[in-house]
Amino acid sequence: MNIQVDSRKVKPGDIFVAIKGLTTDGHDFIEQAIANGASKIVAERGKYSVETQIVDDTRLYLASYLYKRYEEQLSKIIFIGLTGTNGKTTSCYLIYQALNKLGKKTAYIGTIGFYVDGKVKDLDNTTPDLIELYSMFDYCIQNNVEVIAMEVSSHALELGRVMGIGFDYACFTNLTQDHLDFHKTLDNYKKAKLKLFNNLRNERIAIINGDDKFYNEFCLAENKNIIYGTSDRADYKIIDYKLYIDSSEFTLLFDNKKYNIILNIPGKYNIYNYLNLLIILNRMGYSMETIIDLSLDLKAPSGRFETIKYKNSIVIVDYAHTPDAVENILNNVNEYRKGKIITIIGCGGDRDRTKRPIMGNIATKSSDFVIFTNDNPRTEDEKVIMNDIISSLKTTNYIVKYDRKDAIEYGIDMLKDNDILLILGKGHEDYQIIGHEKNHFSDVETAKNYIDKNK
Repeated sequence: MNIQVDSRKVKPGDIFVAIKGLTTDGHDFIEQAIANGASKIVAERGKYSVETQIVDDTRLYLASYLYKRYEEQLSKIIFIGLTGTNGKTTSCYLIYQALNKLGKKTAYIGTIGFYVDGKVKDLDNTTPDLIELYSMFDYCIQNNVEVIAMEVSSHALELGRVMGIGFDYACFTNLTQDHLDFHKTLDNYKKAKLKLFNNLRNERIAIINGDDKFYNEFCLAENKNIIYGTSDRADYKIIDYKLYIDSSEFTLLFDNKKYNIILNIPGKYNIYNYLNLLIILNRMGYSMETIIDLSLDLKAPSGRFETIKYKNSIVIVDYAHTPDAVENILNNVNEYRKGKIITIIGCGGDRDRTKRPIMGNIATKSSDFVIFTNDNPRTEDEKVIMNDIISSLKTTNYIVKYDRKDAIEYGIDMLKDNDILLILGKGHEDYQIIGHEKNHFSDVETAKNYIDKNK
């Protein structure tokens, strides 16, 4: 690809487009791009020593350039976009699995990486920038991919990372507090997510969680809106469910017919995630019976309710890092617990501070004991983060252990028969960000290593 937005990647003859991002402005790196061999600069201001094109909006220029280049090939691929505070990764990964099992070659783009016939590579962002996205689209075209299922984050929508991309299906999972460090208000956060639903093509199918309090705002008049959930407004209605430690079962009413569905994935919230898959496949023309037949073969992505057995207890590693996600998983395990629930949790540094006391209160209220620890403190003082979490707690059923490895080992040592240890916040991540450094650290690996030592 001969167009770049990262000056470090510029090769002789490339076009460099200066884009203002979340923390940096490409205009500050134009001279570096020229030094690396850029033959043309596209910018919103300035005069430079090579051919220069000044435009009103460099992001719009880039989106238009890439779209025109790939328009014909991408029009033949079905695009599925999922947005929401929680559930994007699991929903998207389930769609990726199911369609491939049915012989429809599908790619996945999101939090856990880029997948075509297995993982191609890890990604730095849930939704990468336009250049990286289109390089992945190019890979999909070369590998005869028929469907692309991708997570679409609120940051990506607000920063124009998916500008110009038309989606055939858009799914709204839910909307709860997160990323207010960036969006400032919940209303701004919601408006960012709504942009996906203004960008549909062909049949313009919008799949919406009707049990979310914001559902009606995502039902735009120009789209074909399909609702799921427990309410009477649902086109695909959950009428009963049972939850187990390693599975879930529910009854679905659709088109005046009942279907019993069993998943090898626990959690009520995962029933909702699964329904995104079921509805999309059903709308693609697959029968309910065909979809349900493969349901038991589907697996949650790594780090999503990943269970590790320890004696007569269970350790569960999960990515839950928002108040809603933490509450959901705790409510879920409280439904079938036999012993105590011990929770390990923290909050990320340089991120939304307002959710920290909320998460602290949810954890201590719904657990027998909580171990608060670090979770990517980044450049923020770990003591400031911890004070935000615990300063308003009304209970004393917790301890603070800043070192995450110590916290995990302490939690495992506490386990007695039938207890459950939840390790929340990082899930699939295999790193801990301290300062500006990314250090190797995996919750799953740490827990398994310690359990192996104590067998």
